[in-house]
Amino acid sequence: MDTLKMGQNWPMTTQSGASPKTQNQQDWFSVGPPPQASKRTTLAYRALVLFSFVYFVRPEDFVPGLSYLYLARVLGGITLLALVFGVKRSERGKIPLEGKILIALLAQMLLCIPTAFWRGGAMDVVLNRFSKGVIVALLIPLVVTGVKELRRLLYIQAASITLITFASVLVHRTLDGRLLGIQSGILENPNDLAINIAINFPLCMGFLFAAKKGFPKLLWSAGLVCILFGVVATYSRSGMIAMTITGLICLWEFGIKGKRFGLIASVAILGVLGVGALVATPRYLNRIASLVVAPDKGVLGTGTMESHGEASLEARTQLLKDSLKLMAQHPIFGVGPGMFPAVTGEWRVVHNTYTELGAESGVLALVLFLSLLITAGGRIRRVRKLPGYAADPDIRLWASALWAGLAGYAAGALFASTEYTLFPYFLVGYICALYQIAAKPASSDAEKTPTNGNANEPSVGGNPEQELAWTR
Repeated sequence: MDTLKMGQNWPMTTQSGASPKTQNQQDWFSVGPPPQASKRTTLAYRALVLFSFVYFVRPEDFVPGLSYLYLARVLGGITLLALVFGVKRSERGKIPLEGKILIALLAQMLLCIPTAFWRGGAMDVVLNRFSKGVIVALLIPLVVTGVKELRRLLYIQAASITLITFASVLVHRTLDGRLLGIQSGILENPNDLAINIAINFPLCMGFLFAAKKGFPKLLWSAGLVCILFGVVATYSRSGMIAMTITGLICLWEFGIKGKRFGLIASVAILGVLGVGALVATPRYLNRIASLVVAPDKGVLGTGTMESHGEASLEARTQLLKDSLKLMAQHPIFGVGPGMFPAVTGEWRVVHNTYTELGAESGVLALVLFLSLLITAGGRIRRVRKLPGYAADPDIRLWASALWAGLAGYAAGALFASTEYTLFPYFLVGYICALYQIAAKPASSDAEKTPTNGNANEPSVGGNPEQELAWTR
């Protein structure tokens, strides 16, 4: 495996001369040195890559017979073995604070199983769904040794979501006029498809800016247009909110701060076209307005999108009240992970990740989940203060992309139930890995002897193995 050997010169003790206050802040968020690239870590990384591909692409939905192999569960077990046995103790960095929070959240959910409304169902949710997110978030920073490996994981996710969206638009299966994903799992529901498109939008934009040749840029540009159309076609309010926030952060990070004035002009043009499209399609405006305004009673019971139960302000308000009520009645262990639909008898999720998690797994679970997002956000901000951020444009690019994706997810989660999907935990793992890569002290020789022929772009000290990918 061609990896960046970034752990060789990692200092074992602090000799940077940093102030005690700065050093204490770094220790609090420290994930230890980047792992060494041994055969065992390479094997664990390959298992992670394979799991990521199967999770995002879901080949069992398209290849007859694969569904009987339970690929996701098998590979989940393999990644667990990779986490336990694939990395030597001497090669592991410290478990990041986010990892410790996730372990505590997993323990809290396990404690909720004995008192759950349906113990078997709660156990299935915890062991077969949520635990995979914990494994992924812990494994990524343990086995990712450099930017190149991180890019590969990001590429699998971004390319998979883009292709799935493109195929979904072509097939165009709908429910009450809303676009459905072509998969049978996590991306079939319009809301899940839309919010995951929003999370992946900044990753796609990052690959667009990282591409140095015309054809890859053209492909990623077409992909961005496709996924934007996909969000609109789902008529998902949570997806549109997440996409709006993600888009604004991307405009600030990539356009204004990055001084990409072409991007600013393109956004202005797209904004004008988007407003015109919304004015021309009042149905979409009515859909967005249903977040705060109840639909006309005349459309109820007509079998249209407007009459769908999820489009009703009254229905969503009642679900939110039910979740808060259950949280107050069961503050310690909740009603059991994944059990809210069964307890209420409505067989609908809350459409709010935070209150649903509190109702199902207790107030402590909600506090831990909020702490996870806040800590990850703090870590990505601290990446900007590390040596690698100033020295490596790749790190700056992905720091901006991951920050936009995390912010978009946090906002979209207010209107969608996503606590048991793996997408937020992949984001947390990526952020922790990027932090440990950026924490490598900058080489003074890199500034004196650039290897890419451009004195304005930082290189990596004349080492061809660490040369930026887009300069080759």
